[in-house]
Amino acid sequence: MNIQLNPFILLEGTAKEAVAFYQESLGAQLLFMQTVGEGPQNPDAPLSEEEKAKIAHSVLKVGDAAIFVADLDKGQALRRGNGINICLTVEDAGDARQLYNALREGGEVVAELGPAYFSPAYGMVTDKFGVDFQIFTKRPR
Repeated sequence: MNIQLNPFILLEGTAKEAVAFYQESLGAQLLFMQTVGEGPQNPDAPLSEEEKAKIAHSVLKVGDAAIFVADLDKGQALRRGNGINICLTVEDAGDARQLYNALREGGEVVAELGPAYFSPAYGMVTDKFGVDFQIFTKRPR
């Protein structure tokens, strides 16, 4: 199994500022950025312009490594320990399920593993040690 580990920084509405800061301070190269408004919208729960402007996901290259930066989802609160988590990226949904099941043992499910518009198998867990993990499966090419 090939696993890619990426730090994932979650912020309360300051992700765009953080990206600019990391570009300046670390020489990070912006590879991808998507706002919440650029993603699919739920017509039954319209978002304000402020909410739409938040960063849903960004990828920065720092040297040979990548870091992810985003704003917390509506309704999520920053708490001690969830400002940075580890995103495990795999190519196979079966591998994602294996990692998800192993990490949730004795821990807590944050988001059930399942299909999302950006991944065929995505989920979040907090392990028994309080470490937050995102499990992300790449889309087949």
